[in-house]
Amino acid sequence: MSNGQHILVIDDEENMRHMLSVMLTRQGYRVNQAGNGAEGLFCLEKNVYDFILCDIRMPEMDGKAFLIGALERCVAAPIIMMSAYGSVETAVECMKLGAYDFISKPFKKDEIIMVLKKAEERERLKEENSQLRSVVAGQFSYSGILSRTARMQELFSQIKKVADLKTTILILGESGTGKELVARALHQNGRRSGHSFVAVNCGAIPEHLLESELFGHIKGAFTDASSDKTGLFEQADGGTLFLDEIGEMPLALQVKLLRVLQEGEIKRVGGALSKKVDVRVVSATSRDLSADVASGRFREDLYFRLNVFCLQLPPLRERVEDIPLLAEYFLSRYGSDSDSDSQPFHIDPETMRSLMAHHWPGNIRELENAIERACILCIAGRITPSCLPPSIRLLDKNGSVESTDDENLSIKKAEDIIERELIRKALVKTGGNRTHAAKILEISHRSLLYKLKEYGIE
Repeated sequence: MSNGQHILVIDDEENMRHMLSVMLTRQGYRVNQAGNGAEGLFCLEKNVYDFILCDIRMPEMDGKAFLIGALERCVAAPIIMMSAYGSVETAVECMKLGAYDFISKPFKKDEIIMVLKKAEERERLKEENSQLRSVVAGQFSYSGILSRTARMQELFSQIKKVADLKTTILILGESGTGKELVARALHQNGRRSGHSFVAVNCGAIPEHLLESELFGHIKGAFTDASSDKTGLFEQADGGTLFLDEIGEMPLALQVKLLRVLQEGEIKRVGGALSKKVDVRVVSATSRDLSADVASGRFREDLYFRLNVFCLQLPPLRERVEDIPLLAEYFLSRYGSDSDSDSQPFHIDPETMRSLMAHHWPGNIRELENAIERACILCIAGRITPSCLPPSIRLLDKNGSVESTDDENLSIKKAEDIIERELIRKALVKTGGNRTHAAKILEISHRSLLYKLKEYGIE
């Protein structure tokens, strides 16, 4: 039942208005009728509606003109367009203007009810999303880290306890869990926040250059040393040095790092003099350092020196309740960057179920990439399951109405459904421009033409 929600039905055919009115009234809706767009706009002046069903082809004022007029009046109700002359062009035009959905006549009773139920759930989710956004900068946010889980809240408490200390910190966690964010939070909330935070990925710099990068060098120390160079330890003097992927550091350099940690001084490559530095070292790794110590790949004395205090970041699959919060945060970031549509961005309920069901091997970084991609592919700001990467959609067993049913376990058929929907979305987004659609889909124009013929898409 609809709990008495108010619907406006606009159609020039009296029989259609009567049929819809009877059907929707039986479902618990309160229904008003209008015979054309002008009457519909008049109704908007007298009532506030939860949903609007509007035919496209009508005399006096058609559905497109009504849609424009309603949006100019800032009507918040989802507007669902109806037409017996359904086409990609009509759908593109209406969806681009701001219609919520499009349904072709003749339609079955269940189709209308399904579209309305989806719209109801979308409106409920939009309200929840608004509430989520309001707490992003509040109780569930700590120095740019978002979480509502008890485990992460405990991590926040641990950061607060050690932020002011010079104690070396080891941050453990899978790739993409936000280890650098934790390192920055340690720096920003401590007494060193007024000095530099310097980060280096130990696995991204060639072994023969890493020593010079960390400790600096003097002119002539090696072939390319044409001048003196200040190392990262000196740059971080008074502040924090973040050694990401510390497990990738070569053994020979581990000895020199240990000396710096013990003595608090560095020596530039090729230099004879040592220099005192006041640096708080925070390191991080996605490797199992204890296993690396056992295998001789990592020095045990350095491991214990780095691991004075350990912060463990859980993977995203163990923080499932954080997924809506994080998804909304990334949506607000990438949705505001997109110039594809003027409509507010929102995530459909079935899309959120897909996100919640995914295992997230790439953790928060994978989620961020998925939302950024979805903002590019979506139409009128609506993030549907087809906007997500196929690997994420395939793991949604219950959410998407476009997925295969429980009896059909064919991966090939599921892939075909997803591919067909992505192509349709790309064509709608580009106004039917196949060349542009092919670029969005990252396939050749010839491949797109072949798939259009294969799937019978006009």
